Amino acid sequence: MPSAVVAEDEALLREELVARLREAWPDLEIAAACEDGGSALEAIAARKPDVAFLDIRMPGLTGLEVAAAAAQASPATQVVFVTAYNQYAIDAFERGAIDYLMKPIDPARLAGTVKRVKSRLGAKDAGSAELAALVEKLRAGLPAEGRGEPLQWITASVGKETRLVLVEDVAYFKAEDKYTVVMTPEGEALIRKPIRELLAALDPAVFKQVHRSTIVNMRAIAGITRDETGRGTLRLRNRPETLAVSIPYMALFRNM
Repeated sequence: MPSAVVAEDEALLREELVARLREAWPDLEIAAACEDGGSALEAIAARKPDVAFLDIRMPGLTGLEVAAAAAQASPATQVVFVTAYNQYAIDAFERGAIDYLMKPIDPARLAGTVKRVKSRLGAKDAGSAELAALVEKLRAGLPAEGRGEPLQWITASVGKETRLVLVEDVAYFKAEDKYTVVMTPEGEALIRKPIRELLAALDPAVFKQVHRSTIVNMRAIAGITRDETGRGTLRLRNRPETLAVSIPYMALFRNM
């Protein structure tokens, strides 16, 4: 049975896409329906689906970043981008081995996409070279995201004291029970905002998810080492501890 991972951060749109896929492709198994890029990448790496339907705009890792990492984590997985932008990348999509769907999903377009994906099932790789080139082109042409300024300050608790923490001073964030730990060179503090909400509020060019429970400030990284299993370990500039990088996220550091 063919399988798919669906990634869309808006719940109603995610449910609609899953429902339309079940109509257009009844024997397709939805292996995972994810609400952010990090969970989508982990699902792709773990499940090795035949196809991944990726929203381009997602908190933390974008659909483009997930696709680039998935090309290494699961080379045979085909990628279908889901986008609300109908001009900036259509030519690039049409010339590549990658398909796309516009929001809202048109059943006729989806049927055509399903037909093309089926015709490529079983390929040893899903055009990973074309995908890598396309991702770089799309990143350069992606319109500015219509959202507010990235988070600048965080109100955090240190014992009984409440402090204002400048976001650029944060080395990393780590989920811990009901809290998120904020680590700076001076020490740690706690906030109640969950990791997923932080991803949506932080500057995506500076803060990257490297593990299901960890977001790191890329400017705080001193270096990275890789072990024989492919996992990574980050050294930080102003913190003594190291951070584990899950295998799917190692593609973010391929140029380091």
